[in-house]
Order: sequence, then structure tokens, then C-alpha cells
Amino acid sequence: MPVTLIAQGAGADGAMLESLMALAGKAEGGPLSLPLQVLLLMALLTLLPSILLMMTAFARILIVLSILRQALGLQQAPPNQLLVGMALFLTLFVMQPALDEIDRTALRPFVADSLAAEQAIGRAGEVLHRFMMANTRRTDLDMFARMAKAGPFAAPADVPMRVLVPAFITSELKTAFQIGVLVYLPFLVIDLVVAAVLMALGMMMVSPVMIALPFKLMLFVAVDGWALIMASLAGGFAIPAMGG
Repeated sequence: MPVTLIAQGAGADGAMLESLMALAGKAEGGPLSLPLQVLLLMALLTLLPSILLMMTAFARILIVLSILRQALGLQQAPPNQLLVGMALFLTLFVMQPALDEIDRTALRPFVADSLAAEQAIGRAGEVLHRFMMANTRRTDLDMFARMAKAGPFAAPADVPMRVLVPAFITSELKTAFQIGVLVYLPFLVIDLVVAAVLMALGMMMVSPVMIALPFKLMLFVAVDGWALIMASLAGGFAIPAMGG
């Protein structure tokens, strides 16, 4: 992925790849040396958290789950570690077709020594590129393309990563907060009703949050809220067709 991003940022002409191969002492088009492959692997591991946050479904899922916890009025239930774990495994579920494609077209050939490291990274980047394109709003993509003075693009595959990644994360943030508003509204209504009832009874000293919490929990459990949220999040992503 880092090689793909660098190449895209340099105009997708592969100049950086050629420089790396020259440093490895190989002819153009030849495989990278073992020390340089280890260096690229270490760079990938270093960038893995950023790739997870910026190029997958993780950000939207975690934001929605965090807003849900706030809407319920719970401070540390579920705890942060559990929310992150839920978001991670749901992300793996959503990204499974893309991960299978990366494994089939990039990882296995690279392990079998039938594909060079830079080619494997490029193929993996193409798979994530298709996923991000399928889940990016056109308005956000056009905005970043104008800012980067790039385009127009003849095909979705021509959009460089330096334009696609910020457009994708902007779209994900927008979608996550839209879902969060819809999740928050029913619980806000309960808070308002409880506060109005307590005011009518003259119980101004009683905290509406404390009284509303069990009602919100009962409502959430009665409608099987966790299953609805998880199913909605998992089904809300566009999954592009992968290669056969």
C-alpha cells in the first residue's frame, strides 16, 4: 500500500518504484532484494492502523457504536475496548470479499514467489481502491479532485489515492453522523418525555437521565437493538464485484 500511495501521489508513473528497485541493485522490472522487501513489510505494519482507519469500514462502524452508547446515556457500558473489538470484527465481516480477493490475487502469489512485492502491493491497493470508490460520495470526490487540480477522470480506476482516500473518509464521517442522528432521535424523545413528566409532577430535583435510562434500555432490548444496528451497519456498505 505505501508504494501504491507514493506512486499515485507522484502521478502514478511508478518513478518511486523504479528508484527502490535501483537501490536494490536489480534491473528494471526485477524483484526487490530481501532487505528491501523486509523494509517494505515493516512500513506496511507501521501504516496498518492508518490503513484500517482510513481505507475500510472501521471508522463508520466505530462512530455509530459510540454515538449509540451516548444516546443510551451509558458512560462505559459497553467499554471502549469492547466497542473497538465489535467494530473490528464487523469490519472484517464487511471487508471479507475484498480480503479474499487480496489473498487470492496478491498474498498467495507473493508467498509462492510468483509475484514481486511491489506488484502484490499494487494489486492489494487496487482492491481497496474499488471498495473505497463504491462507498465514496461523488460530491466529496469532486471537491478533493478540484482541490488537487486533478481530473477529469475517464474511469473510476483512474482516480488517484491522494484524492480518493480523503474523499472516502469524508464520506464515511458524513454517513456515520447521519446514521447517528437517526439512532439518537428515539432516545432523545424518551428523555424529553421523562423530563416533561417530572416537571409536571414538580420533581425538579430528580435527574431525568436517571429515570429515562431504564426506559431507554427496555426499548432498546425490546426491539432487539443490537441486531438491528449491526445488520444495518453491515448492510449499508456497497460491495463492489470482485474478480472471479
